[in-house]
Amino acid sequence: MRVERLGWLGSRTASYGAMERFLGETLGLATEVRDTDFAMFALPGGDHDYVELLGPDAEDSAFEAEHYTTGPVVGFVVDDLVAARAELAAAGIELLGEIIWSSRIQGYGWFHLRAPDGNVYGMLQGTHARSLESGALDGDASGKPGNATGPAAR
Repeated sequence: MRVERLGWLGSRTASYGAMERFLGETLGLATEVRDTDFAMFALPGGDHDYVELLGPDAEDSAFEAEHYTTGPVVGFVVDDLVAARAELAAAGIELLGEIIWSSRIQGYGWFHLRAPDGNVYGMLQGTHARSLESGALDGDASGKPGNATGPAAR
């Protein structure tokens, strides 16, 4: 497995309104998706790098309510999501659910794990780094299409 960078952060919070203003207005992140108690903000470092914010009443967020209990969850971008999952399983890491392939973004997939520190982390593929100077993307989209579940079907 090759980890390329951090490319995602998810946070479930009771302070949804204040955090939505902080991410959008204070930090100036562009809103990609906004729904009831859910927002997805684009990060400038990659084509599908996001901060996802979930409030207590976000639809389809039972997974997050159960697992996002130790603070924000970060997602590592890997070169091969299927191989990364197999390597983590072989290493005895607790995997939380199956790989989910986005129905909205071709080649974008993710899964979660519980690391030895007890925290939940994400693994994802299908996002490519931008050169912050030129705005160009490094690499091209790859992966498997499929159906997504969860907030905004990413």
